[in-house]
Amino acid sequence: MSLRKIVAKQLARRARKRINSWAENPIKTQQRVFKQLIQKAKHTAFGKDHGFDQIQNHKDFIKRVPITDYEGLRSYVDRVVVGEADVLWPGKPLYFAKTSGTTSGTKYIPLTRESMPTHIDAAKNALFCHIDTIGDASFVDGKMIFLQGSPILEQKNGISLGRLSGIVAHYVPKYLQKNRLPSWETNCIEDWETKIDAIVEETHNEDMRLISGIPPWVSMYYEKLAAKTGKKVGDLFPNFNLFVYGGVNFEPYRTKLESLVGRRVPSVELYPASEGFFAFQDQPDSNGMLLQLDSGIFYEFIPADQFFDESPPRFGLSEVEVGVNYVIIISTNAGLWGYNIGDTVMFTSTSPYRVLVSGRIKHFISAFGEHVIGKEVEQALLLAAEKTGVEISEFTVAPQVNPEKGLPYHEWFIEFTTPPKDMAQFCSGLDQQLCAQNSYYQDLIEGKVLRPLEIRIVEKGGFSRYMKKIGKLGGQNKVPRLTNDRKIADNLIAECR
Repeated sequence: MSLRKIVAKQLARRARKRINSWAENPIKTQQRVFKQLIQKAKHTAFGKDHGFDQIQNHKDFIKRVPITDYEGLRSYVDRVVVGEADVLWPGKPLYFAKTSGTTSGTKYIPLTRESMPTHIDAAKNALFCHIDTIGDASFVDGKMIFLQGSPILEQKNGISLGRLSGIVAHYVPKYLQKNRLPSWETNCIEDWETKIDAIVEETHNEDMRLISGIPPWVSMYYEKLAAKTGKKVGDLFPNFNLFVYGGVNFEPYRTKLESLVGRRVPSVELYPASEGFFAFQDQPDSNGMLLQLDSGIFYEFIPADQFFDESPPRFGLSEVEVGVNYVIIISTNAGLWGYNIGDTVMFTSTSPYRVLVSGRIKHFISAFGEHVIGKEVEQALLLAAEKTGVEISEFTVAPQVNPEKGLPYHEWFIEFTTPPKDMAQFCSGLDQQLCAQNSYYQDLIEGKVLRPLEIRIVEKGGFSRYMKKIGKLGGQNKVPRLTNDRKIADNLIAECR
């Protein structure tokens, strides 16, 4: 066994022990984090404005700190951006993670001296848990690739600014630098298609063992590898034994990716965001990811079906239930307070606390009161595809409220890798699966308010062309699974046959 593997296994055992210490005491851990956050920030501008010196518990916090989003915090963030200190968190941020929003334009998410290490530690701990669980650290002896944004950083009033994945690239441990691909020069390429081509050139002759990235962009990498070499990825990289992913649900992509690889590769799911690293898969057979309770983040949860009420309930960790769809709210050591990141989650376990991402609170279809969410369309498509041998490259769903004739319906835009032999049968099966996932949708179908869904076939590469057109090809960008309007759908029609 190599020295690198021996050290990795030792570090993995230590990491697991540290994780167990807080995972086995979840409520106490969150109470400690809450008190530390309030105490640390009480002399900031936000803390003074919201009476942090009077907050003793979660009930006090709810009374003084409203649920908000980036627009709600913008007046404070703008002060931080122009260089003011002690606004949302003591001092100034180390970085701004640059993200884009539909209503806020460019967003500047602060990363502080306290918060930045939690992003790095969670990513490392995810790998350590994998090593400790399966007893295999062989990937550390080969090459690893992380498909991510450019590490080139700008300056904003003395604070470094860039995409989160590009910022994280600066924190790769020295002992892994020689194993890491692509090269710094290639990683700095901004155009995604040019970058992927360069990555293929750099990696196709290497001993790749770990590949990490968002599934749709990893799929593009695999396809280009296959086109260049004429080989399955698993044959090209015989020692490839760990796929690390996040950003979207893997299941709709599993069949296609495994077909491109030629075998099933062990995987680890991550739940990172610019606002925090929230969870990772700590057991290979677990249904859900371990919520990071000791990472400077205090969590609240609002039942999704009550989120738009005038005064929705705000639950702490001890009040959540398995199987309920919650909007996740965070307060962090980067200075985000009562912050809605827009995601919905479901708990799969409360001992320990594990979650899966069920969708986005703004990404749903409820044009007729059906409130179909991302998890439901993904599961329906997965089950329908499994039954018919269909492979999916990408998809999205939108309502068709005003058809030229007949009842309204849900319109699915699907780019197939392997299309169904009988499209009508596949449509019917998919509609039945969605009815099984969502009883409101079923009632509308049976009540003749909606007619069964229809599918538009998107040409090969159509989704990539659409993402390129709107300037969001590659990196951490992803196609929304569903929307309550026609903005994406109407643009995709040009890519359909």
